[in-house]
Amino acid sequence: MDNKPKLRDAKHRKYFEPFALNEIPNKVIQLIGGHFVYLLSVGRADISGDDWGDALAYAVNGTHLLSPLGIADVVLDRMAWSTKTVKCTSSDVFQTKNIRLISGRCSPDYSYGIADPHEDIQKTGTAVLSIWNERVSIAQEKYSPVRTSVLIRSLDLLSYILFEEENHRFRTADYEWRRNKNGNLTGFLAGTDIQFFTWQPHGSQFTIHVEVPNSAKQFTIKKPQIMLKDKMLKTIGFDASWVTIIK
Repeated sequence: MDNKPKLRDAKHRKYFEPFALNEIPNKVIQLIGGHFVYLLSVGRADISGDDWGDALAYAVNGTHLLSPLGIADVVLDRMAWSTKTVKCTSSDVFQTKNIRLISGRCSPDYSYGIADPHEDIQKTGTAVLSIWNERVSIAQEKYSPVRTSVLIRSLDLLSYILFEEENHRFRTADYEWRRNKNGNLTGFLAGTDIQFFTWQPHGSQFTIHVEVPNSAKQFTIKKPQIMLKDKMLKTIGFDASWVTIIK
């Protein structure tokens, strides 16, 4: 059965999804892997968030916005991805079950005038989620669908886990907030000890706790030889005429 229902009021709507949610084609993964091999070949010591955005944009033929604000990082027509990358510190990246995604800064003081975040923890937690929800709403006004694309990388940058999830709003009433020993606020599913969020008053950093799905893709890349600077310059035909001295 087609998962896109036929609706009378949606005849002008067009979908731009290159593949179904978390059903990432092998070709896309191969292009991502190739981009990482290139980065390692020029001596890159790590893969940053911007590098991951570049790799995904290259693989899906999209555009990396490179904007420090907002949720949409990579866009393709009306579709968008929020790109997140996490470095695994264990010896076997493929055994990773849970991760924490840094999801931007949420300041209840700036947005709601909450000067003391510990005075009313539930109020502060609700404000943090409301700020996140508004950012999602802004992204969804321009793009649909909006996905989060998560890349977990090993310490040696040769092994990876890749998965997607829908970028969505959270129902604030579903969570209760507690203060931990470090003074951070932690959000739990109401009535349980299942943690979903961490918010740090110092810096206002908001973190979402995510379980790695069984459907996540796993792949490795071969470590390339580092291309020496002189050899690279020779390959591209560099000579002294490429440098113009103005003064």
